[in-house]
Amino acid sequence: MTAHWRNGWHETLPVLLAREWDLLIIGGGITGAGILLEASRRGLKALLVEQRDFAWGTSSRSSKLVHGGLRYLKEGKFALTRESVHERDALLAGAAGLVEPQSFAFGDYVGRKPGRKTFLLGLAIYDLMAGKRERHYVNDGEFAMMTPNVARTGLQGGMLYTDAKTDDARLVLRVLQEAQSHGGVAINYMAARSLLRSGSTVNGALLHDGRDGATHEVRARLVINATGAWADELRGHAGAAPRLRPLRGSHLVLPAWRLPLAQAVSLMHPADGRPVFAFPWEGITLVGTTDVDHGDGLASEAAITRAELDYLMAALHAQFPQLALQESDVIATYAGVRPVIDSGAGDPSKASRDHAVWLENGLLSVTGGKLTTFRVIALDALRHAMPLLAGWRDDLAPRPVFAPAPSVIAPLRAAVVRRLRGRYGAHAQALIDAAETGELDTIPGTESLWAELRWAARTEAVQHLEDLLLRRTRLGLQLRGGGVRHMARIRAICQRELEWDDARWNASEAAYLALWQAHYGLPA
Repeated sequence: MTAHWRNGWHETLPVLLAREWDLLIIGGGITGAGILLEASRRGLKALLVEQRDFAWGTSSRSSKLVHGGLRYLKEGKFALTRESVHERDALLAGAAGLVEPQSFAFGDYVGRKPGRKTFLLGLAIYDLMAGKRERHYVNDGEFAMMTPNVARTGLQGGMLYTDAKTDDARLVLRVLQEAQSHGGVAINYMAARSLLRSGSTVNGALLHDGRDGATHEVRARLVINATGAWADELRGHAGAAPRLRPLRGSHLVLPAWRLPLAQAVSLMHPADGRPVFAFPWEGITLVGTTDVDHGDGLASEAAITRAELDYLMAALHAQFPQLALQESDVIATYAGVRPVIDSGAGDPSKASRDHAVWLENGLLSVTGGKLTTFRVIALDALRHAMPLLAGWRDDLAPRPVFAPAPSVIAPLRAAVVRRLRGRYGAHAQALIDAAETGELDTIPGTESLWAELRWAARTEAVQHLEDLLLRRTRLGLQLRGGGVRHMARIRAICQRELEWDDARWNASEAAYLALWQAHYGLPA
């Protein structure tokens, strides 16, 4: 994942790639990262390659929620909900500062579904699965005090519950960092152009290095396709028919002062009854999500459409009428494509969110599922892999995802230290020590430190400015115009660390701003 993963290797890249690998994992989102970690810590020699940047696809464009799947209860998916609740609680315990509790409030309005009794029954089951008990209902006065800007007409009270939130891209990076500590290797901008075979069985891939255009043949005892929404493309190389239904989820980002929330507010959209939420995240307010078929192809970045923008704005107007929110209040937008198994359901929201593992001509494909359950998905993939890896055995019992983060010494508030330890683990102290004057200050409008930019540029395999501002940090979502007003200081901190000359910086900056305008701004 990090530049020192690449620069610190004791061999050239061709020699590294020519090793005898047990696993070649294609795809650098949360699923691939989780498999790399679980494989590496169990003694397998595992290599992960990603054609773009780590977390470039769905895993940096999710709703940022680590949730137990309350909505799945009404569909009767108790096992999936129980599994999700268990994984959520494990991440809350093991990744404090990266995965944090988030309280949710759902207004009980006259005629709104699901009704109070149904919702409270679901929350009681939720509590039972989590082994805890919380107060879930308040009257209209209390609810209005807790969520002061919500619509009051027809308000009878409200339901309260707790889930969790995260920085999804940083979660991927932290998992990759943990995998590296066990000997795992991850390389970004390394695309699998085709699959290699022994007879009819896949046993490697022809890789293309996006940095210098070189090609490399990599052999492995087993190739795992963890490309998420893109899995059908690689499966096609193995002779398999498409099985996915790509669905797009789009989001709005607003300034916290314009939509101030202490709680996450969950509501049912007035047009179709779908759940929509707004919650505080990383110094801003996040609003989402849509759930529509993505028919634009997967070669370019997804972007919100005018219809989706109107849909989310309508939800805001209905839930927060007195704020009179306008499109001009939106700082940024983003859209991601979910890898959903095509079950033939007409309504996208009813399509299955379960994960699937398929073995086809020696290619093991893992797709679907949720951010929350990445550890479960990884272990299931290895369970399917075990019969194909002669001589390797493991009980595959779940282990803590992260080693405990060491304490740090820094003149920082406890909440900032907690955040850094959660995001950077064993590297938190080194990040702090690398900071220059003023870089332990918070970047206005965010919860990030200037020092995080320097650390990412120095150690985290940044190849383009978008890597730095959309995934290593989230400034491209948190700051209006993608952070253009801060670009001079970002350049002063990062250009020397990246070892880019002026021409490369200027070209990367221009490409980033054009990308931001086309895919992260308001639609035309």
